[in-house]
Amino acid sequence: MASNSDTLYIKIEQNVLVKEPSVVLKDIAKLTSTNRELVNKLKTLKVYQFHTPANQDKKKRQSQVFSILKIIELIGKEYSNVDIQNMGEKDFIIEYEPQQEVKWIQYLKVAILCIFTFFGSAFTIMTFNNDVGVGEVFLDFYQQVMGKSSNGFTVLEISYAIGLSLGILIFFNHIGRKKITHDPTPLQVEMRTYEKDIDTTFIENCGRKGTSNDVD
Repeated sequence: MASNSDTLYIKIEQNVLVKEPSVVLKDIAKLTSTNRELVNKLKTLKVYQFHTPANQDKKKRQSQVFSILKIIELIGKEYSNVDIQNMGEKDFIIEYEPQQEVKWIQYLKVAILCIFTFFGSAFTIMTFNNDVGVGEVFLDFYQQVMGKSSNGFTVLEISYAIGLSLGILIFFNHIGRKKITHDPTPLQVEMRTYEKDIDTTFIENCGRKGTSNDVD
């Protein structure tokens, strides 16, 4: 590499979402260099073109796995005198999402998911309480402390119901659109972990099949 070469720093996340079929470098990467003219030119460098097969829904998502070496090769073809420093992932996924669904369909999906979650959670809590005999424990405890039989609707049941609800809200750190603290919720943490596992598996599978966009 010549001594007067420009140093380019490039950073690409493991999963990048694009909205247009024609993908240029600025859509997927963060670029910086002391040579601003070089950065501005590289931002418009075409990386990939998504094509929708005739027998496939045009609204269907498409994904392609890329190696950072392929990006370096594309840059090198246009600008050979550039020293590229990769600050991001070695392999990454470009996901093309043609068009968002109609809003009412999104709302319908959320409503259905909420219904399933509500009744599923209620069923789980009821079966757990039944398995461990929470009702019988409350009856026995109330009788031992108060010296009379419980009618099944006492301060114990009320406190348990309120405490269970508050415990769920505090644990998940979420009330409607509001968060109790600025920390990520347990659900967000699990979703990010799941997404990373999915991306890693997809990249590895494409690498084994030889379908990733890499250098020869």
